[in-house]
Amino acid sequence: MSLPVVKDTNGGEVWNLLLFVAGKNNPRSQVAYSNLKRICEEHLPNARYTIEVVDIAANPQVAAKEQIIAIPALLRNAPPPKRRIIGDLSDTFRVLVSLGIQPLQSI
Repeated sequence: MSLPVVKDTNGGEVWNLLLFVAGKNNPRSQVAYSNLKRICEEHLPNARYTIEVVDIAANPQVAAKEQIIAIPALLRNAPPPKRRIIGDLSDTFRVLVSLGIQPLQSI
């Protein structure tokens, strides 16, 4: 069974991404965010996406609810199904495969 792709009012895909970190000013957290932002800009040009950064020190209940056991961790809530990836997101190909994103250019 295939799950529906969420579309915005212009027909583009909607991506909802949660990046779990330990301290927003932590260098590793900043690297993970920068890598994620770059990947979204390069490989989701026609999609609308939101990136929510969740500091597990400030919001441990969110991390517990989503069963986050290692950080940094990325959770893709939309489009379904949910997908997770752990690490600083520096391996672009691994991130694309894990999130189900087709590369627009060769990596």
